[in-house]
Amino acid sequence: MTNNAGDEAALQLQDLLMGTENVEDFLGQLSEFSAATLSHAAGGEIECGVTLQRRRKTMTVAGSSPRAVILDRIEQSLGEGPCIEALRTKSVILLADVGTDPRWPAYQQQLAAQGVRSTLGVPLEIGENAAAALNFFAPGTGIFTQDIIAEAAGFADLAGRSLRLAVRIGTEQSRAEDLQAAMEHRTSIDLACGIVMAQNRCSQEEAMRILTRVSSNRNQKLRDVAADVLRNLSDGAVRTHFEA
Repeated sequence: MTNNAGDEAALQLQDLLMGTENVEDFLGQLSEFSAATLSHAAGGEIECGVTLQRRRKTMTVAGSSPRAVILDRIEQSLGEGPCIEALRTKSVILLADVGTDPRWPAYQQQLAAQGVRSTLGVPLEIGENAAAALNFFAPGTGIFTQDIIAEAAGFADLAGRSLRLAVRIGTEQSRAEDLQAAMEHRTSIDLACGIVMAQNRCSQEEAMRILTRVSSNRNQKLRDVAADVLRNLSDGAVRTHFEA
C-alpha cells in the first residue's frame, strides 16, 4: 500500500469509526469497505466476512453481503479454516486453491459447492480480550496476488490501530466516569451521614452504622439510602457537584 493510498485508507477508516457506535457496527462497515477496495484492486468481485474472537470463542459478526456471512459461517460451523488459523497464528493465511490445498478438505468442499475457489484470512487485533479476522472469498484462483495480500494486510493493520485507539479512549473515559460517579456517591453518603449526626446528636461512626442498618433492612444500596435522606430533607432532588 503506497503512502497516498495508505493515508486515504486511514482517513476512510477513521470516518467509518466515527460514524459507528460499537465494534460490531464498525466491523460491518469495514467488511464492505474491504471487499470494495480489494475488488477494485483485483479487477474482480471479492467478498468479505468478519470473524470476531472473544474469550477464545469465534463467531461471524458481519459481511459485505448476506452471501459473505453465509460463507464465513461455514468455517465457524466446522471450527477450522484459514480465518481461524489467521486468528490463532496472528498471520495472514492464504488458501490459494480449494481444489488442491490439502489442509481443510471438508471446508474446501463446501466452499467449492458455493462457487468459491480461493480465500484469504487476515488477522485484526482489537485489544487484550478480543481479536477479529477478515475472511476474503474469491470465485477464482490467482486473484490473491502478493500485491493484493499486502493491501489487505495494510488496511487491516490500519483498522486494528483505529480500533485499539478507540478501545483505549473508551476505557479511559469509562474509568473517568466511574471515578466521577464514585466521588458523587461518596459525597451523597457523607452529606447524609452529617444529617443523621445532626438529627440524632451522634458521632460519625454511629451515623454510618444507622445508614448501613437501614440499607440492610431495606435491601437497598447505601448510596440510594443516602439519596433518600437528602431528598426527604430538601423536599426534592438533591444533586451533588463534582468536577474532574
